[in-house]
Amino acid sequence: MIEPGWLTETRAAYDTVAVDYARLLPEVVEGPLDRGMLTAFAELVGPGRPVLEVGCGTGRVTAHLHGLGLDIVGVDLSPGMIEVARGAYPELRFEVGSMTDLAAPDAGLAGLVAWYSIIHLPPELLPGVFAEFHRVLAPGGHLLLAVKAGDRRIRLQEAYGHRVAYDVHWLPPERLAEQLTAAGLAVHATLVREPEGVDRGPQAFLLATRPAGTVEAA
Repeated sequence: MIEPGWLTETRAAYDTVAVDYARLLPEVVEGPLDRGMLTAFAELVGPGRPVLEVGCGTGRVTAHLHGLGLDIVGVDLSPGMIEVARGAYPELRFEVGSMTDLAAPDAGLAGLVAWYSIIHLPPELLPGVFAEFHRVLAPGGHLLLAVKAGDRRIRLQEAYGHRVAYDVHWLPPERLAEQLTAAGLAVHATLVREPEGVDRGPQAFLLATRPAGTVEAA
């Protein structure tokens, strides 16, 4: 099976920048509103229940959520990023994997986080990815998304001091909410904030839940 070009490009780009990404970004870069969404997610899920961060990168958000009491595992497409994450946070578990095909059982997770990771997928793939999120979340489980709010594609040719080639998609939160709903997830909070710091536009955060009592179709 031939791997899609976007996936190959994204992996190669993050493998290339992994060490400098970790060097240039501090452990916490989020502002108070962003951290508030992470804290709300952690409180909703509760301690001691299984959580997955997809697209965890160098593991800094995984570590932040672990510090908030979550039993969390990080997954990323890039082996280079996972290597850096394991070195930085040896007490945590990190695995190489893709959000388009999660190695997680049906209804096995109490929470799932995609913190600026779905922005690298072609938008037409998002309904299928959200269906996969629904599959792995237990009834009553929670999902947190963070995205760049808009409706455009940017082709990056340089990042973190390296030549790269990959896409970043700015996504309309209203469309995301519709797609999450179509996948069987109930959106119960959306936050859109104006740019801060190095942001180049508005940022959006969505909290959703797989409704309690739902089961997978046979």
